[in-house]
Amino acid sequence: MFTPKIPPPDTAPTPGTSLVPPLTGLVHTPACTCEHTPAAPTGSAPVPAAPTVRPAVQLTPGALVVAAAGGTAMVLVIGTVLVSMLLATAITAASVAICAVVLRSLLNRPNNR
Repeated sequence: MFTPKIPPPDTAPTPGTSLVPPLTGLVHTPACTCEHTPAAPTGSAPVPAAPTVRPAVQLTPGALVVAAAGGTAMVLVIGTVLVSMLLATAITAASVAICAVVLRSLLNRPNNR
């Protein structure tokens, strides 16, 4: 699994035209007893398929209504979440401000209890 894969001899580049130096030794000796199956030569490289032309997307009136309804629902849900987070922040700030006023009034006049 971790041994280098050597291409079949019929598809290997010639040593004079290759930029990669040729291998200097064999990965396996001729008397190798390991259990591997050599790769079968494919004969020729597969030809890439021609790119297919996709037709333009055509929306039906029903699909437009569904997309508009989905977008509206998403905007309403996200808006509700953001407004509730803003409201929670405002309530927290108001309660902290009230606590600060009460503490200040208690600490400023200790004799007027």
